[in-house]
Amino acid sequence: MQTAYSENIASSGANRTIDLRSDTVTRPTEGMRRAMMDAPVGDDVFKDDPTANALEEKMADMLGKEAAIFTTSGTQSNLLALLTHCARGEEIITGDAYHVYIDEAGGASVLGGAVLCPLPCDESGGLDPEQIEAAVKPDDFHCPISKLVSLENTVHGRPQSQERIESLIATARKHGLSTHLDGARLMNAQTALGIPAREIVKNFDTVSVCLSKGLGAPVGTVLSGPRDFIKRARRLRKMVGGGMRQIGMMAAAGIYALDNHIERMAEDHANAKTLAEGLGNIPGIEIVGPVETNMLFIRREGGGHRGLQAALAERGITILGGDTIRLVCHLDIDADDIQKIIEAVADIQKNA
Repeated sequence: MQTAYSENIASSGANRTIDLRSDTVTRPTEGMRRAMMDAPVGDDVFKDDPTANALEEKMADMLGKEAAIFTTSGTQSNLLALLTHCARGEEIITGDAYHVYIDEAGGASVLGGAVLCPLPCDESGGLDPEQIEAAVKPDDFHCPISKLVSLENTVHGRPQSQERIESLIATARKHGLSTHLDGARLMNAQTALGIPAREIVKNFDTVSVCLSKGLGAPVGTVLSGPRDFIKRARRLRKMVGGGMRQIGMMAAAGIYALDNHIERMAEDHANAKTLAEGLGNIPGIEIVGPVETNMLFIRREGGGHRGLQAALAERGITILGGDTIRLVCHLDIDADDIQKIIEAVADIQKNA
C-alpha cells in the first residue's frame, strides 16, 4: 500500500530536495489531488460552496464548537479572531513567542486598533497564571481595556500541558476575559499529548487550526467558535479581502487532510526524534531543547550555520539559517531521508 509520503516521492523524481525548512512546504498527495479534482463547488461568498460548508461543519464538530469559517491562512484566521473579540483600544494578552505577536505583522493593532500585551514565555513556550493576573489592567482610563487572552499550542514544537492551559483559561475567566487559541499545529499537540483536540480546546472561546502545516493541505486555516462570533468574523473576512468564490477544491484538500493525515503525524514525531538522536552523536552539533513533536533545533559549534546551510544545499537538503537552526519533519520526509540527512551532516562536520 502506498503511503501519503510514497505517493509524493513517486511523483517527484529522484532528484527532489529534502526540505526541512517547515511543514508548510508539503505538496498535495495523489489522494488529496483526486479529492480536489472531484470536489463539488459553488460560490462561497453566497455560502453556496457545498465542500467549503462541509469542511466548516466538520471542523466545528471535531472541536466541539458551534460554527466555523474557512480562511486563507493562519494569519487571516487569527486576525479575524482578534478583531472579532476586541474593539479599538482593547487589549490582547499573549506570549512574546506567539505567532500573533511576532509573525503576523501586528495586524490586530494596524487594522483593528487593538493593543498587544506580550508576556515573556518560558523555555517550553508557556505562560503562568501569575503573569496573566499581573497583566490584566485596572478599570482606569489611563489603561487599555484588557479583553482577550490569546494562547498557542504547540509553541516552537513544544506541546503545552492541558493542566497549564486550563489554569490560564481559568485566570482569564476570573477577570472576565475571552480566550482564543492559535492551534496552528494543534493536531501535533493532540498526537504528542494523546489528548483529543476537542478536549484540548473545550474551554477556549475560539480556536484556529491550520490545514497547510503538518496536515499537508496546500492552503487554508479554519476558525471555530460560537455561531454569532463566526457570523461577525465572516463580515470581517470580507472586509479584509478574504471572501472567496469556488473554493471547494481547497476545502476538499482540508477535508482529506483531516481524514487521512492526523494519525500519520506520529511518523513525523518519530522521525524528528531519530534525527535528533543521530545529529546529537555528531561532534560539533548540539541539540537545543527536547524534541516533542515534529521539530528540532540545532546549533553548530563555533557558529558557521551559513556554511552548513550551503553544504547541505549541495547535497539536495534545504534548511533555514540562523545561529539556532530549526529542522521540521513532515509528510514529504521519510525514514530513509532522515538517515541521508544524518550522514550528510556527519560528512560535512568530518571535513569541516
